[in-house]
Amino acid sequence: MKKFLLSTVTALSLIGLAACGTSGEGDTGETDAGGAEEGTALSEEKLVVGVTAGPHEQILEKVQELAAEQGLEIELSVFTEYVMPNVALDEGNLDLNVFQHKPYLEDFKEDRNLDLTDVATAVNFPMGIYSTELADVSELQEGDTLGLPNDPTNGARSLMLFEAAGLIKLDPEAGSSAMVSDIIENPKNLEFIELEASQIPRQLDELAAAAINTNFAIEHGYVPTEDSIFIEASDSPWVNLIVTRTENKDDPVVQKFIEIYQSDEVKQFIEEEFAGSVVASW
Repeated sequence: MKKFLLSTVTALSLIGLAACGTSGEGDTGETDAGGAEEGTALSEEKLVVGVTAGPHEQILEKVQELAAEQGLEIELSVFTEYVMPNVALDEGNLDLNVFQHKPYLEDFKEDRNLDLTDVATAVNFPMGIYSTELADVSELQEGDTLGLPNDPTNGARSLMLFEAAGLIKLDPEAGSSAMVSDIIENPKNLEFIELEASQIPRQLDELAAAAINTNFAIEHGYVPTEDSIFIEASDSPWVNLIVTRTENKDDPVVQKFIEIYQSDEVKQFIEEEFAGSVVASW
């Protein structure tokens, strides 16, 4: 396993972070009273699309190139966390976003009362477990600390990954809503620290291991298929989505975007660029 020199963080960053229930720094969980003006059709000549930095951004740059050949301008708005892409879409600052899976979208919509709709699938990012010291999950010792994202859906996904790796057993009824409190077997008495997802790679030196979303892993120099010590199966159900405001879901330009995104050219780009770390859904 490759060794990576990551940023040193203070112990303070690990205090009081359990069960935060949000996915972005500074998020209050309050519903914004604003929102896009209803009944406004999207431009057939230009779309503003929100993505997270890393693979989604790279894929959309390819989509942007192909769309330009068909007379459609795509402006990218790049985010480094998971809260603002949905807020900006709801407020009308974006026309579409591509960054999230279904459980996260549904939880976010319910929490903030947003009228957003997924219109197509995009790509899957198999989540991995990473460590700067260990080469295999079997090397974890009694009482070791594991990091996982603090938002409910990615936290549940991480716990399901830890279970798949044989580290814990979850209450079977918890499903995709699993929380640390749903752990019913923990043979090694592992400690679980919930952290903001984008910050986990920077804090990995403070942990025995951690579950990291692929986009953030790649952003920090990891190759998931090579550097993770355990990774989700390629048929994981956590596929990412193309999302728009519900009022615009049937706009012709949305369908045009989907056709370009789900083209053979984009699929080939994904296969060549990411070598299995990102998987096309079509």
